[in-house]
Amino acid sequence: MDHPSRPSDHAGPPPESLLPAFRTNDVDVKEDGRLVYYGQPRTDARRLERELWPLFREHGYEVRLDTVTDSEADPITGVEIGEPRRALVAKPRQVGVEGIPWTNVVMFAATVLTTLYAGTIWYYQPVGGPLDLLAGWPFTVAVLGVLAVHELGHYALSRYHGVEASLPYFIPVPSFIGTFGALISMRGRIPDRKALFDIGVSGPLAGLAAAVCVAVVGLHLDPVQVPQYVLENEESIQLELGYPPLLEFLAWATGGQLTYEDPGLVANPVIFGAWVGLFVTFLNLIPVGQLDGGHIVRSMVGERAETIGSLVPTALFGLAAYLAVFADVSYNAPVLWAFWGLITLFLAYVGAVTPVFDEPLDPGRKAVGVVTLALGVLCFTPVPIELIGP
Repeated sequence: MDHPSRPSDHAGPPPESLLPAFRTNDVDVKEDGRLVYYGQPRTDARRLERELWPLFREHGYEVRLDTVTDSEADPITGVEIGEPRRALVAKPRQVGVEGIPWTNVVMFAATVLTTLYAGTIWYYQPVGGPLDLLAGWPFTVAVLGVLAVHELGHYALSRYHGVEASLPYFIPVPSFIGTFGALISMRGRIPDRKALFDIGVSGPLAGLAAAVCVAVVGLHLDPVQVPQYVLENEESIQLELGYPPLLEFLAWATGGQLTYEDPGLVANPVIFGAWVGLFVTFLNLIPVGQLDGGHIVRSMVGERAETIGSLVPTALFGLAAYLAVFADVSYNAPVLWAFWGLITLFLAYVGAVTPVFDEPLDPGRKAVGVVTLALGVLCFTPVPIELIGP
């Protein structure tokens, strides 16, 4: 049950310390540890947040100005009644991980299984039992290694800046890739543009470094022999990857091969693991909303990022239309970019993260941001996957 408390009953800042920005009438301590300061703000919401957020953070809380309705049952009718009131809602900060994150563990284990299955497909290995899935372990290590490094880059910088974030959630999908990627949940407020930039840029740069290492290893592994029965099957579907410029450069620099004249030979699946990492890097660096690219651009140019983000869906829809009308490709690429056009349209509507303190970013970080976005362009290919059916 929620109950009113005296200022001394909680670990939050005393009401008098909130003056003159906020005048407190009452303080409630919730069962989940939240503190609700009912009262009247004496300034606009943005200025109020900038003034009081550091104070609450010192006491171990994240705070937001909100409208709260505490309802109670009418003693005669039993109907829940209550009036909305302005309040500062303070939630205890929890930067670290407490206990075993079972959801993360179960999702990761499931993704290991789905990527192992995908790996057996790429190695043309039949699956007659659970142990046969182990044939796909190089592909699993390549894909999950890149994704894990990417997300742990975000997590490490979130911890560094004291921003509450979850461990990575891996998304299992029984497909020829085996996963839809991974993500972390950012639950805390971003202090300033420096923190927003560091958290946003750390994942793509870490994941890109991992993808380059995986690509170099894959380019030195032997190609895979396509079984004769697959080549002779008229119902077989041929899958061709569009290699981004960065991967083609790595092949040229290392003397490796991405394609073979012999139709019975295909590149080692570890290279496909690197391809997945590069493609995920490009998608994350699209400069819109709360994607990594959106974080980077928001920290670099401030509120003008909304204008840039609004142009992204139009560009993706235009690319989809061009490929559908003028390019001699299957429907896969146009559908893919139209789908991402819808995603970025939603992300542009939701908007970017606004840090508490919105001062301009330093020139050094801006330069790193430009380089990171340029590397993202090198991970782009207009036709990522082409399916050639019977």
